[in-house]
Amino acid sequence: MLHHLLRKLISPTDTRAVERVFSQYDMSMPKHQNAIDALPGWNSAFPTNDLTAGNHPLHADGRIIDAMRAYGSLAGKVVLEIGPLEGMHTFLLNQQKPARIDAIEANRLCFLRCLVTKEILGLDRAHFYLGDIQPWLETQETVYDFALASGVLYHMPDPAGFLVRLSRKAEAIFIWTHFFDETMMPQGDTRRYPFSGRMETRTFEGLSVRYYERSYHRAQKNASFCGGMKDRHYWMHRDDILSLLERLGYRTIEIQAEDPAHSGGPCFSVFARK
Repeated sequence: MLHHLLRKLISPTDTRAVERVFSQYDMSMPKHQNAIDALPGWNSAFPTNDLTAGNHPLHADGRIIDAMRAYGSLAGKVVLEIGPLEGMHTFLLNQQKPARIDAIEANRLCFLRCLVTKEILGLDRAHFYLGDIQPWLETQETVYDFALASGVLYHMPDPAGFLVRLSRKAEAIFIWTHFFDETMMPQGDTRRYPFSGRMETRTFEGLSVRYYERSYHRAQKNASFCGGMKDRHYWMHRDDILSLLERLGYRTIEIQAEDPAHSGGPCFSVFARK
């Protein structure tokens, strides 16, 4: 009788005898989806239906396709990507077989998601770096053939200063950005809510540039947040962006698409080449 009770107490069917796996380990069958699931906050979808991440098909983003078409062949070129997010635009660039893509991402979670994307999609031309683009532009000797900054400018605490530094390191650039415009976003427009109402003027390359102060209102607490590094950031006026690009030596300036009614605020795509 005692022997029977002892066997029952240590039976493998007794859940109390099952040792738990440490939470930092994944005991499922190895597959790419596990790496995706290990990181929260995905925004982008993958270009294959067997993987589940975010909802935005940035791997087929027409804005980037149009920018590459405007530039011409990227084969053998040296490319800079600022704010790769999750590497889906990098995927499009990589398909053109450039010599190298330097992709700079400041958001730690976004950077890790980029590394997962690099492994899954085999981005063999891309090198991802975690950190701030500003000192990179100030210290790197490389002058890039093409620079891509999609969804970057309007998140910055000094957007015009960024354009000045970028212009010294890029022969051609593509920018997709929101901007401020009183006609497209008049008083009473709900898209003005995040703005403080303060506007200041700064001077760059002898040009007066308007800065419109804005806040994220705690949106950064969400894992999918992909904005700037500081709560206080500034939008530039539409006309000032174009005027500054011209002042910085870009001779070909092409507005590829413009959307005054975008839910986040007026925006446009700009390709510029020296």
